[in-house]
Amino acid sequence: MLRVAEDAYKTDTGRQRSGNEDSYYVRRPLYAVADGMGGAQAGEVASKTAVEVFAHGLPDGPGSVEERLAALVAEANARIHQLAQSDEQRAGMGTTLTAAYVGEDDLAVAHVGDSRLYCLRGGRLEQRTDDHSLVGELVRRGHLSAEEAEEHPQRSIITRALGPEDRVQVDHYSWPARDGDVYLICSDGLTGMVSDAEVTRIITAARSLQDAAGRLVAAANEAGG
Repeated sequence: MLRVAEDAYKTDTGRQRSGNEDSYYVRRPLYAVADGMGGAQAGEVASKTAVEVFAHGLPDGPGSVEERLAALVAEANARIHQLAQSDEQRAGMGTTLTAAYVGEDDLAVAHVGDSRLYCLRGGRLEQRTDDHSLVGELVRRGHLSAEEAEEHPQRSIITRALGPEDRVQVDHYSWPARDGDVYLICSDGLTGMVSDAEVTRIITAARSLQDAAGRLVAAANEAGG
């Protein structure tokens, strides 16, 4: 049986924006990160609404854990879409959402957008979610390399988000987890500024996960985030 030995979280407005449109949910064994978008603080509303669906944890019911997790993400989409339809200042608002549930021997994930989930295992960092973005699609089709995607001028354009439509396709899956794994859920405020190699180095060298979280935010800010 897996045991969550430590968790940590940190968010920061950064240097480029006046408001922080990221929201998170941390309550073992359920974790989520949302990155909102939209003017007049609509992005903040969207991301907060997204993580609020986890307030009562993962409900019991039929279906696998990842299916029930995906159902919560779909519920978040419906709430955000309804809010956007009822207030013209929030029209078009949306958010990414990446959620994970730590089970007895596996990790279940539900995901929409370009916020990422990584697994650090044996010193190797691996991205476990697909970016629902223009450059992500180009990489999967073989038209861009991962390195080219990181520098592409349209790398911030996402192809799937919660809110713009009344329904959304939610990626969901699970895989075996191991003792000693480190999982990172983050928005593009980190991944757009700090390379995977640097993320690996920071986490590996940190005294604790809270120390790692602080160092990752500092690295993103130092890079101009």
